[in-house]
Amino acid sequence: MSQNSLHLQRVFNDAFRHLDAKGRRFRLNAADIEVRFYPYAGLHHTIRVRSGRVYVRLSDIFQSAPPEVIRALAFLLVARLLARKAPPAHEKIYRAYAFSAQVLRASDIARQKRGRKVISSAKGKVYDLDQLFDRLNRRYFDGDIETPLLTWSKRRAKRILGHHDAVHNTITISKALDSRDVPEWFVEYILYHEMLHIKHPAKLINGRRHYHTPAFRSEEQRFPRYQASQEWLDRVVRKQHELRARAA
Repeated sequence: MSQNSLHLQRVFNDAFRHLDAKGRRFRLNAADIEVRFYPYAGLHHTIRVRSGRVYVRLSDIFQSAPPEVIRALAFLLVARLLARKAPPAHEKIYRAYAFSAQVLRASDIARQKRGRKVISSAKGKVYDLDQLFDRLNRRYFDGDIETPLLTWSKRRAKRILGHHDAVHNTITISKALDSRDVPEWFVEYILYHEMLHIKHPAKLINGRRHYHTPAFRSEEQRFPRYQASQEWLDRVVRKQHELRARAA
């Protein structure tokens, strides 16, 4: 075993000793913990317990992270496993590094190279996303929004109706909206919302990415049928809650 692997084992063992001091959940030695870097598609880390051993997989983007960052990450992952609140100091150290411009860029590149984007078609049975996008672009953005890859989702998702992926330059709209039961203006609103994500990229504020900034919200409310769209959204959400309640 390499010196680096031994060091990682000791760091995570130390996190367990501090957060589970009396061994109420786990009685572990460093040898019971396996820590490896893994080529995830983005910034992702996992910790699991199987047959009395702990398996940790850290994003390989963190291979060059400073020791204090790895230690902070160890405490965050162990706290998650133990269902305990992570020490604020460690969370602050982790976020300062993970949300730095350099690491975010590395994460985006990893997602672009390793991530798998499911693409269907922009032309649905009822609505054509290419046509709707062009019309919205001319009407509300003076044609300035560069056309991304537009696609209907493979599944009829009802919780996430639209999604803009800046890394893969795509806008995905839920197939559930490609129906004559859904008014065209509501499909336009969902697409308009995702187009605003292109115009107003996420901002990094205090170590967090903010997607719906005041400028975003202000422009969103200029959509002519904004209020009607919110009411339609409320009905969709309420209907989902009712269906889940019946199934429970």
